[in-house]
Amino acid sequence: QVHLEESGGGLVQPGGSLRLSCTATGSSFHNIYIAWYRQAPGKERELVASSDSDGSTFYLDTVKGRFTISRDNRKSTVDLQMNSLKPEDTARYSCFAMQLGRTAWGQGTQVTVSS
Repeated sequence: QVHLEESGGGLVQPGGSLRLSCTATGSSFHNIYIAWYRQAPGKERELVASSDSDGSTFYLDTVKGRFTISRDNRKSTVDLQMNSLKPEDTARYSCFAMQLGRTAWGQGTQVTVSS
C-alpha cells in the first residue's frame, strides 16, 4: 500500500504564501495520479490541483495563477506552492493518490489564512 504524508500547513496572513509537500512511501510515482484536495468546515471536499502520470495538470478555477503543483518522481514527492493566499483558502489540505485503481489519502495539513 501507498502511504502519504503531508507537511507545510500553518497560519498565514492574507497575501502570504505556503508550500505544502506530500511524500509517498511504498510505491514510486510511476503511473500515479496525485492530487491535492481541500475541505473547509461545512463544505464538500474539492479538488484543488492534480498531476497525472502523463504530465497533465488541473487547477481549480479559483486558485489558477496562485497555486502551482509540482512533482518530483525521483523523490516521490508532490508540492503545492500557494501564493497570494486568501481567507477563502482556509481548509484542511489532503494529498490523494491513485495507482492501478488503488487509492490512498494522507492525514491532511491545516491551512488557515487570517488576519
